[in-house]
Amino acid sequence: MFRPLHQLVPLTIIFAIAVTAFVVGRMYLVPETFGEYGHYRADAVGEVASQEIAYAGYQVCYDCHDDIYDEKMESNHSGVSCEVCHGPAAAHTEAPDEVTPDIPHGRSDCVLCHGYNPSRPSGFPQILPELHNTGKPCMVCHNPHAPVLDHAPTECSACHRKISSQKMVSHHALLECSQCHTVAEGHRTNPASVRADKPESKDVCGSCHDKGAESSRGIPRVDVETHNARYLCWDCHYPHQPEVVR
Repeated sequence: MFRPLHQLVPLTIIFAIAVTAFVVGRMYLVPETFGEYGHYRADAVGEVASQEIAYAGYQVCYDCHDDIYDEKMESNHSGVSCEVCHGPAAAHTEAPDEVTPDIPHGRSDCVLCHGYNPSRPSGFPQILPELHNTGKPCMVCHNPHAPVLDHAPTECSACHRKISSQKMVSHHALLECSQCHTVAEGHRTNPASVRADKPESKDVCGSCHDKGAESSRGIPRVDVETHNARYLCWDCHYPHQPEVVR
């Protein structure tokens, strides 16, 4: 026989315990100033305001270093605050003759942004620190306030490290990028505005892989016209690591 009281009593007890725990928690666990200015502890405002100021802000640097500031604002580092590299500078701005900001001299600071990381967007300058001018501080070649060199990169890997790393361990390792891509000179100095051309037909792949191509022995051959005729080669094969079939 169904007896609702047998269920009601335990539920009532559980509800009473929950209400009691909530009331006790509000009395003893919630900070006194919680909720005065919103859903946070009001005392936190005063605690934060009482902390010693460490960062001055990049605008203050302009008062004494306007020449460097202007140079940086015209460079690829225009969006990087001075204190990102030089550390908190509030003490320096208050007593410039007594407190000197940090001046990076090694390689560790630069690789925080420019060390190879596959999650970074293609085209962002990245290096492998153990291979790129090993032992030399970055400042030997690059001016941190205007880091772009006065000559264009000679290797595509300077900006396309992820693709270069993949190609390096594939059967296409010895191919020059320009064998498949038409790269205008302006792309090396202004890659955002001048794009490198990508192949649009199977002829590029066929120059090496077609059964009638004049290429080295041992290269896989197919009849380009009939081999998966409805598709382009890169619909199935990733060009930078072609042995991986999608």
